Amino acid sequence: MKGIADEPQYSVGLLEGGMALCDVIDNHIYEQTLSEKNAFFVADLGVIMRQHVRWRTHMSQIRPYYAVRCNSSPAVIEVLAALGTGFICTNKSELELVQSHGIPSEDIIYSGVCKQVSQIKYAAKNGIDLLVCDNEAELRKISRCHPNAKLLLQVSTEASNPDDDMSMTFGCSLKDCRHLLESAKELGVQVVGVRSHISTSCDDDQVYVHAVSDARCVFDMGEEVGFSMKILDIGGGFSGSEAQLELINSAVMSMVHLYFPPSSGVSIIAEPGNFFVSSAFTLAVNVISKEVVARDPQDQEHDLSPNEEPAFQYTMNEGVYGSFASKLSETLISAPTVHKNTSLDVPVFSSSLWGPSGDDLDQVVEHCLLPELNIGDWLMFTHAGSYSLGQPLCSSTDSPPPPVYYVISSRDWFEMQDTGVTNEATLKNFSLVPYFLNSCQTEAALSVPA
Repeated sequence: MKGIADEPQYSVGLLEGGMALCDVIDNHIYEQTLSEKNAFFVADLGVIMRQHVRWRTHMSQIRPYYAVRCNSSPAVIEVLAALGTGFICTNKSELELVQSHGIPSEDIIYSGVCKQVSQIKYAAKNGIDLLVCDNEAELRKISRCHPNAKLLLQVSTEASNPDDDMSMTFGCSLKDCRHLLESAKELGVQVVGVRSHISTSCDDDQVYVHAVSDARCVFDMGEEVGFSMKILDIGGGFSGSEAQLELINSAVMSMVHLYFPPSSGVSIIAEPGNFFVSSAFTLAVNVISKEVVARDPQDQEHDLSPNEEPAFQYTMNEGVYGSFASKLSETLISAPTVHKNTSLDVPVFSSSLWGPSGDDLDQVVEHCLLPELNIGDWLMFTHAGSYSLGQPLCSSTDSPPPPVYYVISSRDWFEMQDTGVTNEATLKNFSLVPYFLNSCQTEAALSVPA
């Protein structure tokens, strides 16, 4: 099978002549059917560009800093760098990755709350001065290892759903901020702004409103202590929808204009991660096992009666210890589509989808309705770009992580060129190759560059 080398260079298939993403997926499934049937991703880089356009349209006064931990694919980093975003990194590996793409140190924020001393020293050595801090122990560590650091004080925000077990609060409480600011002053460490921690896919605009209001209080405390604070980071939580952007922008900007008018000189930034990459990636997985199970879990000892509708349990070649790792943090995995021709009136059955480990936790989708599948059938998961491309947490097979095949339509590519920020210099690692189908629609022109 032809592949794409993620580093140091990678090929990007240029889709022309009405060719669509589904054609690319068809090609690679055909190739896999002839070989090992391994899972793979297809990434449409044009989606990232269009999401950036949406951000500029609805959040023009807020500069995005991409959360690298969401998806550290080198092609994603390069496209977003060319589009002018900053980057939020949580560890040394992410810092090195971003720097390898020539990102200026002033466009990088080191946000890991509990940082290793060696990694703080690495940031200091490489001129990465913007660091996040939310407690005194971390502050003292930074003052010893990176005295020139410029801190963003992370402030806790109220959860949009307090009853949600996953809505954990991070950051310093308002009542503790003054003590932390005074400690920073005593240690000679600069505090230059405030960062709000907001959980993934926050749909409550009031959480952002409260975050801006709380930030104003912290800015006032900082001024009293003697700091000149010029950065307001409203955090993440952006799901990817235009409706959410419009809602947040309407609520937040009115508060920003009230508390941080242009005359204040405060820069407003945010941390979209999922927003940029989720819908850009599609994951194709293969069914490797099939089992008929009783509809009633308590009735496992009896065979199905002739009139009883069966339920199916399918095992796939990817699970929660690999590309579906986000499921371990209670992220809902949407039901997939089936990659085969089926009639509209084909019966569907209650189905559950599992990863290959055999672990009770390795359940990807608890319940969905699917036509009866066979071993070797393919399932397609859209919106698969968030928290899915890291190294496997563990592996029950010898298979490497699924490869990523990058594509972009000719229309999206030329629009990127027209923006004036993407060119051969800024996308130096791209090897753009026309993607074509032969008469049997089985060949692709995505090759590893020499």
